[in-house]
Amino acid sequence: MTASPSDFYDDFAGDYHLIFENWEASMTRQAAAIASILQRECPAAGATVLDCACGIGTQTLGLARLGFRITGSDVSRGAVERARAEAALRRLDIPFYAADMRKLDELPASGFHAVISMDNALPHLLSEADMAQAAGQIRGKLRSGGIFIASIRDYDEILPQRPVVQGPIFYSDAGKRRIVFQVWDWQDERRYAFHMYLTRETSTGWANFHGASAYRAVLRDEITGILNARGFTNVQWRFPRESGFYQPIVIATAAAA
Repeated sequence: MTASPSDFYDDFAGDYHLIFENWEASMTRQAAAIASILQRECPAAGATVLDCACGIGTQTLGLARLGFRITGSDVSRGAVERARAEAALRRLDIPFYAADMRKLDELPASGFHAVISMDNALPHLLSEADMAQAAGQIRGKLRSGGIFIASIRDYDEILPQRPVVQGPIFYSDAGKRRIVFQVWDWQDERRYAFHMYLTRETSTGWANFHGASAYRAVLRDEITGILNARGFTNVQWRFPRESGFYQPIVIATAAAA
């Protein structure tokens, strides 16, 4: 049985940073890759950014440290609470809100220069209608000429293979082991249950986390078509060798209203 994305990430918020070998280094690396796109595509002074799938703040915190005026939102209240606490620890002034990306009109701010949605957040939307609704809401938060940036797994490459396991990945924390792996249970040609397993060695023994949620494998042409139909133009794709980001990235421009 799978949990909703909000419930899954509520449960995982306290441990999410452990899927990275070094969360701080990942923050810095990912922020640098995203910043290079932002600076090229919307170079306006004082550009404002909405991270509409901010999670515990992996991209939000990194971009704020680079000086971007960023707002974070996420469907998971637990993740938002963790992101807010991490921002406070770093003395970063970032507004955070709990919001489903299909209902971004609930957020008080709009007119952003950019909206981002990274780390394969879009495929948590399990139908084309849900994704189209989210695209329309994202467009509504952008000023004309603003940009949307999202990253997804490369499902164009993954779907023919339909892998069932990702990992395991082994890390070491001061001599103690940490193991991260995923199991994918395919439900049909597109949908799969995503199981996250995290096992780590502590001073008192082994600690384990298991959570499951759902994804829908979405192809690049499908995303391009939805964005074109929901008020975006100039849809482009960038791949890791070009962008420096670990997943394919889509970039789209908000058409004039």
